[in-house]
Amino acid sequence: MAPKLKKIQFPLWHYLNQPLFSKQTKLIWNPHTFAAIWRIQLLERCWHRECDAKGPQQH
Repeated sequence: MAPKLKKIQFPLWHYLNQPLFSKQTKLIWNPHTFAAIWRIQLLERCWHRECDAKGPQQH
């Protein structure tokens, strides 16, 4: 059986909890832009987590 793909839904909680007065991060008003950036950051976090779990590389 093929695994079922799960579509990532809109990260509403993350969108509503954006820091309002932070100089480090910019507030994103457009929900489509926020969702696209959030998905890219999620992919990067998953990628780094997998790389960290592998340990030292052997050549």
